[in-house]
Amino acid sequence: MNPDVLDVQPLDDYVLRLIFEGGAVRDFDVKPYLELGVFRELRDESYFREAYVEFGSVEWPHGQGLSYDTLYLESKPVEVAA
Repeated sequence: MNPDVLDVQPLDDYVLRLIFEGGAVRDFDVKPYLELGVFRELRDESYFREAYVEFGSVEWPHGQGLSYDTLYLESKPVEVAA
């Protein structure tokens, strides 16, 4: 089982900066999802930036969501300065 998302920060170019349980910081590229069904609404950058954490996953106000498994498995680790 992958860790839950504790915090999300929407970045430029449709990337989500995620902090997971245990302290892992990873970036998730949302661009591949922007042409798929309900995710099309995320192309509106101001709406994309409304992402929030709900029950360990990332969601948006109109019901779009990405599970913590998808977010962890498809994201890339970020080097964080100590």
